[in-house]
Amino acid sequence: MRTSGRLATTAAAVLLTLPTLAACSGEADGGEAEGPSAEEVLAEAATTLDETSGVELTLSTDALPEGVSGITRAVGTVTDAPAFEGSITVVFAGQTVDVPVIAVDDTVYAQLPFTPGYDKVNPKEYGAPDPSGLVGEDGFAGLLGLTESPEAGESVRGGADNSEILTTYSGTVPGDAMDAIIPSSSGDSFDVEWQVSDDGELRRATLTGVFYPRAEPMTYTVDFAGYGTEKDIAAP
Repeated sequence: MRTSGRLATTAAAVLLTLPTLAACSGEADGGEAEGPSAEEVLAEAATTLDETSGVELTLSTDALPEGVSGITRAVGTVTDAPAFEGSITVVFAGQTVDVPVIAVDDTVYAQLPFTPGYDKVNPKEYGAPDPSGLVGEDGFAGLLGLTESPEAGESVRGGADNSEILTTYSGTVPGDAMDAIIPSSSGDSFDVEWQVSDDGELRRATLTGVFYPRAEPMTYTVDFAGYGTEKDIAAP
């Protein structure tokens, strides 16, 4: 009888440990795996952006600080040539001007107001970047990799028919890296929010900081669409 009692006690102890063992096994083998870190997500988004054949890009701000000459909007196609074709809206000497732009082979051509064709220009004179470099390692793909202390935020549905999950990642980037986007950038650092789709595509960038000397902080929003776009862009 005492032997039977010991067996019963042992059996009970084994049964009590089974749920714990099962739970541990589930965590190790069949449990839900941890998702990628914020750094890993941004690294994937950077690679996807850098390797795409082309993308449709829209950069915009609601308003420039008072008295500032600079870029308020850029819309166009950026390819991996690298090249750009689209238009840039600038405020210059108090006037707002929409300028058709083609950038290819490290040269930027603009159809300036009241001129019949395209002329070679230095976009920095108008507070604008060479738009052909906005996507690659010297542009947004590089900025993604320079994001400091990124943290995941909320996820929302978006995209066509709300079929995608878009997650926001926030952090900061060094000030000296932002001049690839806006050449006059003068802040020490910039707050950034990256919205990344569940398939690793950067869909929106929100950039906040001092983009123009002696001006108040402001925000630029950049939207990315049409990954995989192919377009032959030639000098005019």
